[in-house]
Amino acid sequence: MSSTQLFCPNIECPARGQIGKNNIGVHDQKKKRYICHVCERTFSASKGTLFYRLRTEPKTVLLVIALLVYGCPLQAIVQAFGVDERTVRNWWQRAGLHCQAFHEGLLDQNQLELGQVQADEIKAKTQKGSIWMAMAMMVSTRLWLGGAVSPNRDTSLLQQMAGQVRRIALCRPILIAVDGLNTYLSVFRDAFRTGIPRSQGQTGRMTLVEWPNIAIVQVIKSKAEGVLTIKRVIVQGQQTMIEQIIRATQGKGGINTAYIERLNATFRQRLACLFRRTRHLACHQRTLQTSMYILGCVYNFCDFHKSLRLRLSVGWHGFRWVQRTPALAAHLTDHCWSLEELFTTKTPPPPWIKKQGRGRLPNLLLSRMSRYGF
Repeated sequence: MSSTQLFCPNIECPARGQIGKNNIGVHDQKKKRYICHVCERTFSASKGTLFYRLRTEPKTVLLVIALLVYGCPLQAIVQAFGVDERTVRNWWQRAGLHCQAFHEGLLDQNQLELGQVQADEIKAKTQKGSIWMAMAMMVSTRLWLGGAVSPNRDTSLLQQMAGQVRRIALCRPILIAVDGLNTYLSVFRDAFRTGIPRSQGQTGRMTLVEWPNIAIVQVIKSKAEGVLTIKRVIVQGQQTMIEQIIRATQGKGGINTAYIERLNATFRQRLACLFRRTRHLACHQRTLQTSMYILGCVYNFCDFHKSLRLRLSVGWHGFRWVQRTPALAAHLTDHCWSLEELFTTKTPPPPWIKKQGRGRLPNLLLSRMSRYGF
């Protein structure tokens, strides 16, 4: 890897997370270690990736993670690779933390015109009872926007999920489709508000103004005497705008939550503790949260989605299909990622800000910063 593509991971360095400043040099070519000329700290090329300080070959770790992502039982992996079960769980946990940091960095760096958003929650089974996982997706690109895990199906769970949707959303007309849980209504109304600072001389908190053109619809399902009844309710927004967003994001059809339910089915297929009837229970809440971020990132960047493919004409007599991932459809990337690329992509830390207070930085550090343009 070229040193021009690396950044300093030292959280105390003024040059942390910045690429292309020519402050990274080669410290040890054989051991693949680099040095930051601003803070004079060395670091490994694998720092910030899944493979940092792992003794196992990266190819073996990737094979194990790939099998787990697509639903292979843990016991089968232990027998096939001869690896201890605790080691496999450690790899899975490290992969989840990496994907969580990657997803949070993605939300901070990109904002999208979401159009239609669908949200739902899944009930999982653990050794100590049930646990809930709430998720949201962008319908037009099938992009998984984020989720949250909590022992209770309450306001706090939905607020965490809605906050992730809010971070990536542009202030444009949005249609939010949810099920019959009434907590969704107040949560999304509170999430899509912007604070307006008070004028000079006035005191008190900022005035929160709701975003315009936010429509909320509910799909309420009830079953009585074996008969399923579906009721579609427009809670907020004009019907004309709702119909326009539906035509723009899904082409045809009416108010529904079918797309998030299909995403739920994909997660159920790949994670055994999400099955409706299963004896494979999750041990901890942290395990379920780890699995959610891994499956979500792989779904967004590494899996082609059949409904997103484009028909490309080839000459006068034929055509071929161009496959796309949700991230490709959302213009977050220009190619389908491999698992290796996903787990080796580093998330830069936030920019360095000088702490307020008395005193000044050392002269040597100031001279290094000025030399490299910091």
